[in-house]
Amino acid sequence: MSNHERQIRDLFAAYLGNDRQRVADALADDFRFTSPFDDDLDKAAYFERCWRDTGWIARHDIERIFVQGDEAFVTYLCLATDGRSFRNTEFFTFAGGKVRRIDVYFGAARRDGRFLPQAR
Repeated sequence: MSNHERQIRDLFAAYLGNDRQRVADALADDFRFTSPFDDDLDKAAYFERCWRDTGWIARHDIERIFVQGDEAFVTYLCLATDGRSFRNTEFFTFAGGKVRRIDVYFGAARRDGRFLPQAR
């Protein structure tokens, strides 16, 4: 397992454990975060806007991690405690031993192993 793969797995475990400090320590000071709802947030804005109690998550099933140099893709299925689930892909960039950037690409919501229709 590569160091970056280990960092990603550790970050997912810290997030699931609601360990905000461990997540903060893994992120570079100049960290940036982008998702379909968030455009290029800095570290402070990420925690203000995106951090919440992770008790609603039952587990993350990491399906694949591809690492090339200081970049990586991870695809995972997130299962909520209420039975909902969704599948995302995230693109990570690393610098100086820390996560410098995460770009999230949301997947469709799923229930009972099937995709739910999307509102148009």
